[in-house]
Parts: sequence; structure tokens; C-alpha cells
Amino acid sequence: MYLDTQLAQQIVDRTMAIIDTNINVMNDRGIIISSGDPQRIGHLHDGALLAIQHGDTVEITAQSSQSLKGVKPGINLLLKHNDQLIGVVGITGDPGSIRHLAQLVKMTSEMIIERSLLIEQLQWDKRHIEEFLSGWVNNELSEQELQSWAQRLSIDIHQPRVAVLIELQEDSPSKQMDHLRQIVDMLEYPQRNNLVAVVAMNQILVLKPCQHKSDRWDHEKESRRIDQLIENLAHQGIRKLHIALGEYFPSPTDIPLSFQSAKQVLELGKQHLPKQIKYLYQDMRMAVLLSPLQKNWQGAQLSSAIAQLKHHDKNGQLLKTLHRLFEHQGNLTDCANSLYIHRNTLRYRLNKIEQITQISPHNFNGLVELYIGCQITN
Repeated sequence: MYLDTQLAQQIVDRTMAIIDTNINVMNDRGIIISSGDPQRIGHLHDGALLAIQHGDTVEITAQSSQSLKGVKPGINLLLKHNDQLIGVVGITGDPGSIRHLAQLVKMTSEMIIERSLLIEQLQWDKRHIEEFLSGWVNNELSEQELQSWAQRLSIDIHQPRVAVLIELQEDSPSKQMDHLRQIVDMLEYPQRNNLVAVVAMNQILVLKPCQHKSDRWDHEKESRRIDQLIENLAHQGIRKLHIALGEYFPSPTDIPLSFQSAKQVLELGKQHLPKQIKYLYQDMRMAVLLSPLQKNWQGAQLSSAIAQLKHHDKNGQLLKTLHRLFEHQGNLTDCANSLYIHRNTLRYRLNKIEQITQISPHNFNGLVELYIGCQITN
């Protein structure tokens, strides 16, 4: 354990707020590293050296202080952590008048040190957990490494979890960072048992526990929990965000798949429904499963027909009609009624779509091909 100047200054500030006398903090070599009297910082304190040499408290009277270097009357007490000497705290004043304060100052100083160490340990653990989560969701750990990391960090990787991505959309970087911290603090509440990591400047990953039975999970319950989170964040003034819930996979080694699904849901959600906050895998399942087609020639073939339709459909009427036909599963009567048009008008529009795309929406295969094309076309 090393007593640095920042921690020493905390001891000085907090103890001098309790008692009305000067406090000095010396390191384990007797050098003043913090003091209520800044001019004394950096000087060797003979009283502290005596306390270190004798291994006990040393009182300095007005008479004995004259023969010591850099010393005023007072009491010097050893500071220890786990029975290891880390420094000395000195109280300036007549020993007889301040003796009743000595143990209070010592106890306060060591409590400050313990608290600082605890915070440092928690921050260290948090960094390790974030590193572990990053390696886990990006599939960078072998199964043995996964088990080893989890054991060291006391994480149960067999707890069923599903990935959630939260992305902030704040214009101000400072406001975004503040909101990022607020959300992380809220999600890391121990009773929630979430695993949380900041994965980008504006993104938070949450591996949240989920209920399951026979490899099925209650995605509706998770959706309601996200609604509650959105409501809680709104109460704190955090409204500019998107939240994506991925798919649940039962094996710990498949957590990267849950993460990938959440990323794709977020990407497609922002692309097609930018004003919406919550995106669910269950609502976008087909679009997510078909999205890999965008990167190969088959996808280009499927989307070319929709691109042609967009080019010729200047007012968007044909695309709207096609989407409404999808919604009504090809039923012409229901589709026409929902659009408040005659069936003959609907047939005219569908014929126009076939003329432009060379794909007929009148039959099942053609309708499916057009549907897939719409799903994978930006």
C-alpha cells in the first residue's frame, strides 16, 4: 500500500474540518506530503522519523521540538494498513491539550485510507468485468478462458442472460457522458444482477438475467422491463436514446450471438424506425435474419426490384400499397379496404408493380420475393 499526495490531502482536509488545529501527513520516510500549512510540504519531519523508528506514537513538546528539524509541538501517530506502515499523521499543538483528539484523527485517517482502497478495488474490478464482457461478447475467449475469468470475477456464466444495447443520441459530449454514467449507475444496482459494460462512447451493453423454460424465454416480460427503464430514464431527463433487445441463446458460449442480434436489431431499428426508442428482436426477427443477404449477390438481386420500384414510384403510393398487402397477407379485399380504394384500383396498382419489377405480387412466390426485397433494402 502506497500513501500518495492526493489521499494524504483528503486526510488533511477531512480531519481539519473536524478539529481546529493543523494536520500534517508524512510518508513512510518521514517527508511531509500534505499539510494544512502548504509551506511545510516536501520537508523532512523529525517527529515522524522518531515515530517510525520507535514503531509507536511520539509526542513532541515545545521544549523537545527545539532540538528537532521541521517539527512543531504535537503528536505523531503511525498510519498502518494490514499491519504495514504506510505513513504518519501529525497533529500540531500542545500534546496535553490535543491528546484526546489523537485517536480520533488516527481512526479518521485510517477510515479514509480504507474507503479509498475499497473504491480503488471496486474500480479495478469494474475494469476487469468490462474487459471480460468485451472478450465474451466478441467471442475472443476460449471456453477454458471463459470459465477461468468468470471464476476469478465471481460471475455465473450459466445464468440465462440476453443482450441489450443502449445507445445515447445526445448532441453535447459532456451531457452524453453524464447520462452514460447515470444509466450505468442505475443498471449496476446489485439486486438487478446485470452485467454492464460501456462498449462505445455512446453505447452501453447489458447482459441481463432472463427467465426461461425449456430453452424458451419470456421476451414480453423483458419488453415490459425495458418500458419501465425508459420511463425511469425519462424522469431523469434522459430521452434521446435507442434500446435494442436481442435474442436469447441458452449456452454461455452463444452469448456473442445474443450480442450480434442486439446490434443488428439496433442498426435496423434506427434505419427503418428512427423515431422509435425500443426495438425488439421478436418484432424484427425476419429483417434481422435476412440482413446477411445484403452483403452478397443474391441480396443484390432481391433488392434490385425494390430499387426499381422506388425509382418509378415518385409519390410512394405503390410502395405503400405493397406494404399494406404484406400486412394483410396478400388478401386483396382487406388490403383495398384498409387503403379505402376499390379492388379494381388495387389490381391496377399491383399490375403496375409487376410491370416495373417483373415480379408478380398476385402469386405467393412473387409476393414473398418482393417482401424479402423490401426487408433487405435500405
